[in-house]
Amino acid sequence: MKLMTTAALAALIAAPALADGWRDDYQVVKFGILSGENEKDRLMRNEPLRAYLEKELGVEVEIFTAGNYDGVVQAIAADQIEVARFGSSSYAAVYTATDGGVVPTLTTIAQNGNTGYHSIVVTRCDSGIESLDDAEGKVHAFADPDSTSGYAVPYFNFVEREGIDPTTYFAATPFSGSHEAGVQGVANGTFDTASTYQDNDEDGVYQRMERKGMLEEGVICKIWESPEITSGPWTFRKNLPEEMIEEITAAIEDFPTADPDGYKLYSSWSADNPNPDAGFARVDHERYQWIIDMREWLKTQRRGS
Repeated sequence: MKLMTTAALAALIAAPALADGWRDDYQVVKFGILSGENEKDRLMRNEPLRAYLEKELGVEVEIFTAGNYDGVVQAIAADQIEVARFGSSSYAAVYTATDGGVVPTLTTIAQNGNTGYHSIVVTRCDSGIESLDDAEGKVHAFADPDSTSGYAVPYFNFVEREGIDPTTYFAATPFSGSHEAGVQGVANGTFDTASTYQDNDEDGVYQRMERKGMLEEGVICKIWESPEITSGPWTFRKNLPEEMIEEITAAIEDFPTADPDGYKLYSSWSADNPNPDAGFARVDHERYQWIIDMREWLKTQRRGS
């Protein structure tokens, strides 16, 4: 009887541990966010999601930031973080860096059903630059080498659609380090033009900077816009348990309805945006293969020059 009681007790003790599944091995989950804006604001915007996931998943959740896009790419490649929200080009970078060792699951969907955005080129409204033709011989800032809208897409379109070789067309093409830094550099006169992004004419990097009081309205104007870009994905390490990937994906997917106010802060919602972000849509790798092909084209161009 004593042996049976001990065995039964051992089974009872072991049961909760077995039920925890992936949580036994991942008591802390870290998700990475890119350096598209200053660190204070990106941490503030992502805090509602972090708190929601921590409560929903029952594990500690931490936000990982880096000074540039590659820092997040390398963190997930080195198994230092479990999941990150990438842009399309930085997803292609991490897919390549890990030899396909990542899994995209979700992207942003707007209220009208769109799952894309646009790269744009901006300048000071009083610069006299009204088109790319006027920007010849000027200083143009790209955002980051792993930025989709801040580098890969504009560079590709400049060459393939506009017939412009950025290395010779502009006086210089520095990297600003982030979208906000590029726009601020244009406002301050450090750069003549800069590549950044917007979802529509009411919502984008410089419009959000205006709403945050970082820019005065009417200082920055758009002079060029790319074809639509598929929004980047929430991306997991492929070596994580499948049930972990699905459970975290489902939690993120439910975030907009589970915490509407938190989602508004996370998505930079504003009352005057006619087409705000509305939630998430499922995606797979094939959605981004063209970005990987474009990045390979860019590498070929750089090697050729």
